[in-house]
Amino acid sequence: MAKSKKILVSRHAWPQRGVSLIELIMFIVIISVALAGVLLVMNRVTASSADPLVRKQALAIAESLLEEVELMPFTFCDPDDLNAASAVSAADCTGGAGGVNDQNKGGAALTSPTPAAEARGHATAPFDNVADYGNYSMPTIADITGTDVTGLNGYSASVGIARAGTALLGAADDGAALRITVAVTGPGNTQVVLDGYRTRYAPRVLP
Repeated sequence: MAKSKKILVSRHAWPQRGVSLIELIMFIVIISVALAGVLLVMNRVTASSADPLVRKQALAIAESLLEEVELMPFTFCDPDDLNAASAVSAADCTGGAGGVNDQNKGGAALTSPTPAAEARGHATAPFDNVADYGNYSMPTIADITGTDVTGLNGYSASVGIARAGTALLGAADDGAALRITVAVTGPGNTQVVLDGYRTRYAPRVLP
């Protein structure tokens, strides 16, 4: 009698190999987002890497201009006035208080030089008093002789002068001290503002 044979076929669970299409797409998306983030950070770092240098240059310009103003004479009269070396008040200036040689302008706003013909860097009538710098504007950076400084394109500066004798010293004469404000603007809208004060400690010392 013939015996039947049964052939048993074993089914092995083969492990999955490779990645599915969905997994591949997700991988690409994740890498793309991460790479975009890294590039964005690098772009911002690169764009702002020069900012400290620009600010440092603007600060150097402001410090230099502030020092220039502070070192100017602070007399009652314009230093070119014959009475400047002996005046004890603006009344002693040629033309008297509020006259053409009164550096305090009779109490009016300090927004122009005294006399009005003076200009920074002028060959024959340069600024010669702290108050002369009131409302001064420098579209391009120049030295005290009026010569443009090379390599400083894109920078500009301005100076404001305000009386501060009463607030700073408690003096009855508000013009006994001046507050000097220097503002410098550089590339990338960089802005630096410095303040300084000058008292009239030597009202008869001429340049």
